Amino acid sequence: MSDQVNDEPLTGDAPDPDTDPYGIPLGEATDGEGRVFTASGGDWDDIAEEVSSLGEERIVVNMGPQHPSTHGVLRLILELDGETVTEARCGVGYLHTGIEKNMEYRTWTQGVTFCTRMDYLTPLFQETAYCLGVEKLLGITDDVPERATVVRVMLMELNRVASHLVALATGGMEIGALTVMTVGFRERERILKLFELITGLRMNHAFIRPGGLAQDIPPGTLDAVRDTLPGLRKGISDIEKLSNENPLVKARLIDTGYLDLTGCMALGVTGPVLRSTGLPHDLRRATPYCGYETYDFDVITWDTADAYGRMRIRIEEMKESLKIVEQCLVRLEKPGPVMVGDRKIAWPSQLAIGSDGMGNSLDHIKEIMGQSMEALIHHFKLVTEGFRVPSGQVYVGIESARGELGVHLVSDGGTRPYRAHFRDPSFVNLQAVAAVAEGGVIADVVIAVASLDPVLGGVDR
Repeated sequence: MSDQVNDEPLTGDAPDPDTDPYGIPLGEATDGEGRVFTASGGDWDDIAEEVSSLGEERIVVNMGPQHPSTHGVLRLILELDGETVTEARCGVGYLHTGIEKNMEYRTWTQGVTFCTRMDYLTPLFQETAYCLGVEKLLGITDDVPERATVVRVMLMELNRVASHLVALATGGMEIGALTVMTVGFRERERILKLFELITGLRMNHAFIRPGGLAQDIPPGTLDAVRDTLPGLRKGISDIEKLSNENPLVKARLIDTGYLDLTGCMALGVTGPVLRSTGLPHDLRRATPYCGYETYDFDVITWDTADAYGRMRIRIEEMKESLKIVEQCLVRLEKPGPVMVGDRKIAWPSQLAIGSDGMGNSLDHIKEIMGQSMEALIHHFKLVTEGFRVPSGQVYVGIESARGELGVHLVSDGGTRPYRAHFRDPSFVNLQAVAAVAEGGVIADVVIAVASLDPVLGGVDR
């Protein structure tokens, strides 16, 4: 928060009061609004002292949009009475990338490359939800090979652990628990290395495709995952020991960001925030997909409806995710295809790299070129033009790390989506900012927002 409050207008273009009622330059007070202060670092006591000297009883502070909770470019507009928050609003849209509109100009398969970039901490959930929607429109849900489905589940659960680790790490950093941050990011690095081994990329993978996967998991993957799990478990245990019964952590988190079941239901809040009220709602159990009904795991709940309960849920959920990963490793011992057999839909999924590290292997090129001219033409049209999806619309929801991630797809019978829209859990959960922040002190705002774990790439998309 700023340690300099004066009567000079803010730098840059002055905000338009007609469109931004809280964006009035410092030197221009208006009837009913008073002065607006922008907090951007420094000591809060300096702002409070300056406000007191001005005789103001009510001030409005712009917190952000420079990462106030390190979860993205979020702007918090806080009305304060002393240090008590009397009104809290969110300002979003600073990270808008037009992903949903861009998907209308790409083939169904190319859409994966866009949606994986929305919530940059859960790319594999977005890829899976989108592909499940496309497969439902195509009517091939039951034709997706079992091996591809198991790999999807394994990747999603590893991604859930990685996302929760970031939530706990950044949340710890925000209350001064820096060791929790270093442990969290250290353990996440283990998972990103596995993602790089399997998909070739640490983030934004575009590995899950309609009909299956881009390719099978490379040799040595199962051993690499097995070797990683013990270290992950130890790291999760370290976070537990640093957090669960830490009196400082409990003092800051217990009863902070309170949101009961009634509030969650009214606002559509899902995920760990909803389960912290005691309701065991998890789409992996409520409406199973990808064969989740065949896996052994528990839905974790808590009963405090506060930031502390959400922290405990995320820690326990990571353990359950690793249980699911172990079950996936057993199922993946058996080889099999990773793409549907329908050649009018299936992209090449057994690609290989040549000895020079570039392009496809000569054996793969010979296989394509040696079949027939018609096969080569079909391959060319499939990749450049794409496959056609029957007219219709579909909604598919899955349990992402932050709650229900839904995809609504509309097809007009062409090779591109007519409309693609995502229900991002971060966007919906941010509606709760006023409920969890108002009535508390300004120091607890960051904790309350962090407990919601929003990622602004998914909010603004």
